[in-house]
Amino acid sequence: MSSDPNLSKFATGSHDLPITDALAAFMATQWAPTPLPDLGPIPAAAWTPRRRAAVSYRFPGERLIVPAGVERLRSNDTFYRYRAHSAFAHLTGGQALEGVLVFEPNGSGHDAILFAHDRSSRDNGEAFRDRRLGEMWEGRRPSLSETGELYWMPTENLNRLADKLSGAAVPTRVVRGVDPRVDALVAERPEADAEFTAFLSELRLVKDAWEVEQMQAAIDATTLGFQDVARTVPGVIGKPRGERWVEGAFNSRARIEGNDVGYNTIVGGGSHACVLHWTANDGTLNAGELLLLDAGVEVDSLYTADITRTLPISGTFTPLQRDLYNLVLAAQTAGIATLRAGAKFRDFHWAAMRTIAAGLIDMGVLKVSLDEAMDPAVGVYRRYTLCGSGHMLGIDVHDCAKARAQEYVDGTLSAGNILTVEPGLYLQPDDLTLPAELRGIGIRIEDDLLITEDGSVLMSAALPRAADEVEAWMAEHAG
Repeated sequence: MSSDPNLSKFATGSHDLPITDALAAFMATQWAPTPLPDLGPIPAAAWTPRRRAAVSYRFPGERLIVPAGVERLRSNDTFYRYRAHSAFAHLTGGQALEGVLVFEPNGSGHDAILFAHDRSSRDNGEAFRDRRLGEMWEGRRPSLSETGELYWMPTENLNRLADKLSGAAVPTRVVRGVDPRVDALVAERPEADAEFTAFLSELRLVKDAWEVEQMQAAIDATTLGFQDVARTVPGVIGKPRGERWVEGAFNSRARIEGNDVGYNTIVGGGSHACVLHWTANDGTLNAGELLLLDAGVEVDSLYTADITRTLPISGTFTPLQRDLYNLVLAAQTAGIATLRAGAKFRDFHWAAMRTIAAGLIDMGVLKVSLDEAMDPAVGVYRRYTLCGSGHMLGIDVHDCAKARAQEYVDGTLSAGNILTVEPGLYLQPDDLTLPAELRGIGIRIEDDLLITEDGSVLMSAALPRAADEVEAWMAEHAG
């Protein structure tokens, strides 16, 4: 809002009444102590020091700044639910902590300092005056000393960050575009900053044991959400916005079991399944059609699952649906078979796509040889299976996305990678290259896998994949 007093007449301002002197004086007295109960390090604090040590080792002698980010305004004085930036959360364990992590060079490494807000004070009225930070508005936040105990780190008041960064000139790298206040304090070094951001992304490629546990917890919670959906579907067939009923069932589970959904839930009934990122979820679920559900629970540590199942809305596949489903399942199985440490990242994609292309040729949809179809310079099979067949997964649904290509998509797999394998077949409703009976069918099967030295572990094995097993599972949970 402009500071010009002449413009203030055009803005209502707060709808709350002003704070009187008498009320302010009264509010400053007679409050009982409210220490945080059972204060101790968060579980991630046992793992974050070694992550920060890797960062310190990689960039000796430089100041490094990783902001958590700021709240995003939704409208007027309401904000979207806050979530810390993934690099900040990975290095501190702070999921909803607004702050800035600073690596200050000390000659032999770095001192990692967590700049955060102190607890809102009742003495100066912040607790009730500040609608964004006051605890009467937003709840009790830790004091700086409590934050230090929670995260096993030295802390300083976030209000002192500008003074800290305005001292002696030190080569500095910043994760840019996360906190405009931090961006404004430090001169930009585009290549250095980009290299720093890439390294922080690459640091998450191999998960430690605690991260694997968090991922399994997210996957297990997602399995419960899919069971909720199977119970919901029979009762909403034919109802307006049946897709929203399904979305609501899954998203409720995500909030009960964890922090939230890891991404916007995709619920595609019928031809909506052909839209890769369908999130309007406003369609009707029709008997005899398929439902594509792509969803993941984000647990409180911010690690998320990412699973897709394509379900027969009436409980059983038609013969044509089963044939198409089995083709996608065969493609996924072929992709999974390639997974092991040392394999090229894209091997699973090419194995899945070769299976899909061969199936399309056998069906008469593709009228070229398999070698022609798979020629990267041609790629006509992609009309029916447009996107990649998987990605890294972790604290982001598309984890490590800022990593350099040679370390990720053009690199090799390592034990400890967690990724998705998710081939799909998307036969658009208006595609005149297809016979009418194939149009408007979308199928994707997606699972989450942990790479090992000699293969992979199917972390989402609790959800069935084979057509017969899917039908039996739906019947079991439909009651």
